[in-house]
Amino acid sequence: MRRTVFNEDHEAFRETIRAFIEAEVVPVYDEWFAAGQAPRDFYYKLAELGVFGIRVDEEYGGAGIDSYKFEAVMYEETARAGVQFGGSGVHVLLGLPYIKMLATDEQKKRYLPKFVSGEEMWALAMTEPGTGSDLAGMKTTAKLSEDGTHYVLNGAKTFITGGVHADRVIVCARTAAPTAEDRRHGISLFAVDTKSEGYSVGRKLDKLGLRTSDTAELAFVDVKVPVEDLLGEENKGFYYLGHNLASERWGIAFGAYAQAKAAVRFAKQYVQERTVFGKPVAAFQNTKFELAACQAEVDAAEAVADRALEALDAGELTPAEAASAKLFCTEVAHRVIDRCLQLHGGYGFMNEYPIARLYADNRVNRIYGGTSEIMKSIIAKDMGL
Repeated sequence: MRRTVFNEDHEAFRETIRAFIEAEVVPVYDEWFAAGQAPRDFYYKLAELGVFGIRVDEEYGGAGIDSYKFEAVMYEETARAGVQFGGSGVHVLLGLPYIKMLATDEQKKRYLPKFVSGEEMWALAMTEPGTGSDLAGMKTTAKLSEDGTHYVLNGAKTFITGGVHADRVIVCARTAAPTAEDRRHGISLFAVDTKSEGYSVGRKLDKLGLRTSDTAELAFVDVKVPVEDLLGEENKGFYYLGHNLASERWGIAFGAYAQAKAAVRFAKQYVQERTVFGKPVAAFQNTKFELAACQAEVDAAEAVADRALEALDAGELTPAEAASAKLFCTEVAHRVIDRCLQLHGGYGFMNEYPIARLYADNRVNRIYGGTSEIMKSIIAKDMGL
């Protein structure tokens, strides 16, 4: 199907990213997979390529292009190659929107040049042990000091992508107690320097998928956070989180679609090369029907992902639309990748084949950024149900 979402600039960028992946990622990806993370130095290479600064204003060292389409290209190209860029995705997709929306001019001058150069990698710490999707139930606290110069941060976070290598983490913490009318009241956001005394990285979590992405537990014991590192206004953090969840969920949706598209590519190549009973697996009617059905689902997911991308770039993507895109694309990817793995037979279960890693990587898409069940609740509420 003919797509209209990308132009010549995006396609030129695609060629650059594809060449970069082949040269800098594919040859060492097995090493990253075994280590459970990409090396910190790799992020400097991404920075040199300019991927961290695409949506950052020129005065801070970026390209000043207010569009998510270049990130969409990266989703497609990493999936196509069966690789991940470590935990760097959260740096741009999750960290940057909060800086752009909430940071003062003084904060932007401090944060963004290092953000673009890769000198400071950012992560976002929302989830806590025992709370899961219930962000209003968070227990981490940030109390203003008596002299008003800093906040004292105490608590713990878990499932923090990019948490091992992060230099700054946007931490969600309670600065006031919830009210009887609103459990979400009292949450604030802080750009915490990970070198601060009392800040510690716990376990690097051993995950089923996304093996090259560093995911960690974080702990805060009397961490002093200067008032200059408060993002936005006190007690309005839940609103900020809700505002930026749309872009996060678009990213998960688009990434899932890209994975499904890659799965069909991997399966098609495999069944054309693999011979059983004297003929290629591709020659069997079941193979043709399965791949045809998968392609039809991928076409539909592509249309949904592209529509959400256009709405996001226009500043019109609503929470319900983002939830719908995430629900649909992640469920399609789940079905398509499973069927494509089946066509690989026993080899599909071997990690040396990209479909096996893709199968594991894809599973979390229906969990993080809000579970599929949460997405259904958002959509139902928007329907007036």
